[in-house]
Amino acid sequence: MTEHNENADSQVASVARLVHLMACLRDPVHGCAWDRKQTLSSLTRHTLEEVYEVMDAVEQGDPEKICDELGDLLFQVVFYARIAEESGQFDLGAVANAIFNKLLHRHPHIFPDGNLASFGQPSALTAEEVERNWELIKNAEREASASGSGPVSVLDDVPRTLPAIERAGKLQKRAASVGFDWDEISQVLSCLQDEIGELQEAITSKDIQAREHEIGDVLFTCVNLARHLQTDPESALRLANQRFEHRFRHVESSARQAGSSVAGTSAATLDRYWQAAKESENSNNQ
Repeated sequence: MTEHNENADSQVASVARLVHLMACLRDPVHGCAWDRKQTLSSLTRHTLEEVYEVMDAVEQGDPEKICDELGDLLFQVVFYARIAEESGQFDLGAVANAIFNKLLHRHPHIFPDGNLASFGQPSALTAEEVERNWELIKNAEREASASGSGPVSVLDDVPRTLPAIERAGKLQKRAASVGFDWDEISQVLSCLQDEIGELQEAITSKDIQAREHEIGDVLFTCVNLARHLQTDPESALRLANQRFEHRFRHVESSARQAGSSVAGTSAATLDRYWQAAKESENSNNQ
């Protein structure tokens, strides 16, 4: 326990040093000109970049890089909190307290009395049951916060700025939390086949607007299928991107070795190069 407390104290001290450094950077007299001119709005694009860099580091599996990128992301949180503190809105302590209280409330199976002192009792809930309860608790919080201000939708507060695939998944999960969902994967597959049929009709009609509409429905249904398969569609697509990149680079290399280029190679030969890349992947994965 003593070792645990010392480690916790060390972490708190490290964060405190970062908070102090941030205050220095924002100092109106001696601070950094670039840091001083930032606003809550101007930081958002930098935050998004940092999130993607964390994801990239995790995919590379490099602990040192993950640590470094998480530091950059943590700095963003401290940056937002400092700007808000200067205008009297909130500070980093309020940010920490808000997530602390939220996590206590949303984990009644871990903290049955709603406090840390009640930790330590066994929980029989599965991960799937925990996720379902999490959504129900969030729905109840939403209802309570909007009491008297008009009708509430379970789809409220799903950020419109999310990447489309991520937002599709969240919308579907929210709807499913109140029972609006397919019961079987076969039903989702049937729906996907129907959507592909409608897309084929739109392609035949040569209606550009209809094509966009139907391809959107196909993509939305693919996200739904991924959710039912308990597969993250974003991760699945990122892996597909990596496979395509690896195979295409193989095609380029094969074409160069043959004294040509991709543009100057026949479709049949390109397909042969592509199939060779796939076979190489399969043999390496065995």
